[in-house]
Amino acid sequence: MHLRQPIVTVCGHVDHGKTSLLDCFRGTSVQAGEAGGITQRISFTKYPREQIEKVCPLIKKAGIILDIPGFLFIDTPGHAAFTNLRKRGGSLADLAILVVSIKEGIKPQTAEVIQILKAHKTPFVIALNKVDSISGWHSQALARESVHQQAPHARQEFDLELAQFQGSLHEHGFESDVYWEIPDFTKKVAIVPCSAKTKEGISELLFVLSGLCQKFLKERLQVSLEAKGVILEVKKEKSQHWAEAILYDGVLKEGDEIIVASFQDPVITKVRALAEILPLSQKYASVREVAAASGVKIQLTESENILPGMPFQQLTGNKEATHAAFKREVTNVLELDRQGIIIKADSLGSLEALLTLLRQEHIQILKAGIGPITKSDLNSAQANLEINPLDAIVIGFNVPIEQDSIMPKGVKILSNTVIYKLIEDLGLWRKEKQDALLKEKLMSLATISKLEILPQYVFRNSNPAIFGVRVLAGKIKVGIPLIDEQGEEVARVKSLQHEKTTVSEATEGQELALALPGIAFDRRLKDVRILYANISASQFKQFKKHKDLLTAKELQVLQEFADLKQKTDSSWVI
Repeated sequence: MHLRQPIVTVCGHVDHGKTSLLDCFRGTSVQAGEAGGITQRISFTKYPREQIEKVCPLIKKAGIILDIPGFLFIDTPGHAAFTNLRKRGGSLADLAILVVSIKEGIKPQTAEVIQILKAHKTPFVIALNKVDSISGWHSQALARESVHQQAPHARQEFDLELAQFQGSLHEHGFESDVYWEIPDFTKKVAIVPCSAKTKEGISELLFVLSGLCQKFLKERLQVSLEAKGVILEVKKEKSQHWAEAILYDGVLKEGDEIIVASFQDPVITKVRALAEILPLSQKYASVREVAAASGVKIQLTESENILPGMPFQQLTGNKEATHAAFKREVTNVLELDRQGIIIKADSLGSLEALLTLLRQEHIQILKAGIGPITKSDLNSAQANLEINPLDAIVIGFNVPIEQDSIMPKGVKILSNTVIYKLIEDLGLWRKEKQDALLKEKLMSLATISKLEILPQYVFRNSNPAIFGVRVLAGKIKVGIPLIDEQGEEVARVKSLQHEKTTVSEATEGQELALALPGIAFDRRLKDVRILYANISASQFKQFKKHKDLLTAKELQVLQEFADLKQKTDSSWVI
């Protein structure tokens, strides 16, 4: 039975120490300037079995004989595109290390990662980092010994921070404990206290990872014959297009024909050249073949329409069946709704993460894709204004807006590099939009308005009376019936003029000329100072029911209006 390296994603909140932790694993073994090496941006670490045994003497001490050939660590750049790396049939990561700063606990990005790990049932271990930041903490090599030998005040602070973190993790549906207190690792998430700064607990982290892989993942780690992988990025180097990828199964060779999933038809291409990540390094070296699991660079004969996050596999056997299966691959991910919002992301992994988390919030999705926000996306959002204004929005995760795209009126774009924040912002925007739509509907049935008459501006005494007013609160519209400060009916607004221009409405703070038919100003309004928009008892109740949508001034006017009505009409009940 041939086992491959477990793929371990190192994830967590920005600045909680993901890369520092990997630097501890690598130690001084990072080699610079290797011959033929190509520096890469996505951080892989191929960590061989010999290095695990060297750094972690606990394995030999426990009498464990390692079957796994090592680990392939992936340092995620702090967003869900990499936390959510997907292969055909499940998560790319066999295991994850969730790095959490002991004093900061579960931050928004951590919560996002936990949701994704939970959705894909990816087992994970907690690296409770920065224990050395606890006041008076004395670091030792092994965290287990260190915790038990701290001074009382340091131990008390550690226990408090640990308990708070365990409580937060429990709210996300996970029971946890420090690894040495767990008799059954299928029931609790293991916590390894550690410090990337002092290297405390690092060997124990490797020990726990090795033990979990040996005990629970052997079947998953068996290698098949066909090469399979995931494209992470396609970039141009020295006029050649290279696909940076993870090979998670089989053996890939120069000259192999591979098929890559796409939003259109799958792309069939050949491997022109290969480079493999070197052990304990961030460099690549040219090779003729690569065995899983490994980080690879592939020079392809055809790279058009190949997008980040897309799965690929060696093309053998029934080519038509494989082609059909790969066409379904993306279709199954993008199960869209007949109506909903428009979303864009930088890779298939992050798009799927966004889809997963939006569906947890019961948000419908009409259109989804990879790449910049385009004119077509904005037009789709604009069309939603007629169907459902709450869907007139484009969500962009880690993507730009095309330069020639003109923002249509009424359409909103939300973009961010943190999915958790995007979904939070979407929720706030939808609530504000819903409130605005409801208020608009209320105001279309009736209007709250308080006007101050400006007696120095009487332009016409009658037929109709035209005079100046100032809007003190709410808004005034043509056709609105008005009452005076005694509750007596006056007339309906015939027309409004603001700065010599006829308008249909005016809002708080504006001064304008108002025309009222059927009255003479000198007889009816000479001694009147305030006018109110008249509303019925049922309209008043609707406003009161939705008073959270009204401003403080509108609420005050509503109360004044109610007091007036009760004085002049005994049948008018609030």
